[in-house]
Amino acid sequence: MLRGSCACGATEYEVEDAFSYAMNCHCSKCRAATGSAYKPMGGIEREKLRVTREDTPMFAWGEPDAGDFRCGVCGSFLYSVVRDGKWVHVTLGSLVDAPSLLPDHHIFVGSKAPWDEIGDGLPQFERYVT
Repeated sequence: MLRGSCACGATEYEVEDAFSYAMNCHCSKCRAATGSAYKPMGGIEREKLRVTREDTPMFAWGEPDAGDFRCGVCGSFLYSVVRDGKWVHVTLGSLVDAPSLLPDHHIFVGSKAPWDEIGDGLPQFERYVT
């Protein structure tokens, strides 16, 4: 089991160390949501993630089955619910523990920020792939 937390500690979660895929997304929505060049994330079935502490209700941007979830206190981006609510994309930066599966490719590089230089040698794709 992996532990995850927001920056202030008001929201914590556990997720199985069983990601089906992990990648770096460079789409404009992920860049805006993270304030960074890309969103490193791991994909896993929704039932394998459990919120263990929620001092203040989380902030959801979007719908319960298709949205981004953040700490209700500090706003840290923790995960996105995707694929008709059946999967989550856990933001790897919110994990306290290191996952077994690390990002092995980049997606939406066709819309990456013009200043973003990808130099890690991982495969790059113009659109979404898992």
